Amino acid sequence: MIETMNNPRSDTAPFVVRERYLSAIEAFIDRPVVKVLKGMRRVGKSVIMRLLIERLIDRGVPGANILYINKESLAFDAIKDYRDLYRYAVGYFQNGAARGASVTTATSASASVTGRTYILIDEVQEIEGWERAVASFMADGLGDVVISGSNASLLSSELATLLSGRYVEIPVYPLTFREFLSFSNAKRDGGDRMDTAAEAEREFKNYLRYGGLPGIHQLPANDEILFSYLNALLNTVLYKDVITRHKIRDASIFDKLVRYLFDNVGNITTAKRITDYFKSQRIRTSVDTILNYISYVESSLLIDKAPRYDIKGKRLLEFFDKVFLNDIGLRHGLIGYREKDINGLLENIVFKELQARGYNISIGVIDQLEIDFIAEKQNEKKYIQVCYSLGSEAAIEREFGNLEKIKDNYEKMVISMDRFFPAERNGILHRYLIDFLLE
Repeated sequence: MIETMNNPRSDTAPFVVRERYLSAIEAFIDRPVVKVLKGMRRVGKSVIMRLLIERLIDRGVPGANILYINKESLAFDAIKDYRDLYRYAVGYFQNGAARGASVTTATSASASVTGRTYILIDEVQEIEGWERAVASFMADGLGDVVISGSNASLLSSELATLLSGRYVEIPVYPLTFREFLSFSNAKRDGGDRMDTAAEAEREFKNYLRYGGLPGIHQLPANDEILFSYLNALLNTVLYKDVITRHKIRDASIFDKLVRYLFDNVGNITTAKRITDYFKSQRIRTSVDTILNYISYVESSLLIDKAPRYDIKGKRLLEFFDKVFLNDIGLRHGLIGYREKDINGLLENIVFKELQARGYNISIGVIDQLEIDFIAEKQNEKKYIQVCYSLGSEAAIEREFGNLEKIKDNYEKMVISMDRFFPAERNGILHRYLIDFLLE
């Protein structure tokens, strides 16, 4: 069903093409792999899919050759499990053939049709056993498959079992600051660009406060409205993707855990530490319960965990991960925006930026001192410290001194909100945060 796909945006929403995601999908179009878009709810997966449909049509693919299923729409409520999904897809293309559509499949039921076909399924985790239908689409050659989902475990273990070597995962993140600026520019009258540093700084304050979910750009920049929107979205994710899916009985303890995690962004978080905190608040729970609840929140893609790495010993340290949020705006919708948390918030922003650039990230430890991030991909490695201000000698010594203890030759960098700090100190780079985000 694609009758509404020619206009994938609302009339009031600022529209920006997130080209890197479309390009990542298009690199695998018409190749025998399932394209998996993985991201938390409301990061823009549906719009990316609809834009992909536009591009397929622009390339000459007939509309009847494209099946788009959005499980958030009641139009597809009858598709409950993998059998329903498979029957629906086969029936769709058979009916398309009956209407004279140009469609190709390898199923005996649809052998008479010709042309490439495409199957796009949004929020696929809402279909029970969906992976069996997708595996059958691949085996039968029913169509080129693109799926999206907002549950990490559903899009890893089950796919890996049934489609080993035949899928590519494309993570979709909230807006980077560069994308946030593009959305803000599109929202302005006439789409005028904001070119001055002062304007970028003003927009960064909004980014820091409201986060990077595309939907906020459809609403007035008002704390009451935006925080209400973000809190409602968070509640939907927690209830639909966690509490209901995992049949959590003690929702009050779960709610307190979420608040604890959101309140401790960028801090070392262990189940034992959380359990001890709860005990101090006269809340009875167990380490196993906390571990399970954290894994549920992580699988909903609300949080990420970064492991700690012993730089000298060259080994990962178990049980002492740091927690970061997929979108800091959700935190402020839940517990409010607090200036005193600025260092942790800036760390979170840099963490997500590095993630969006394709780095694997860990937390460094050397001589019992911490390096905020070790960012690695292929043969590239960076050591990064993040702070709000280098306004004192103690802060300069702490941030640069920790990096100076690392004796290899990989790039080392301090990122802060000091716009006019020297670009280098003892071979260690300094970057103004906004410049770093806009590189």
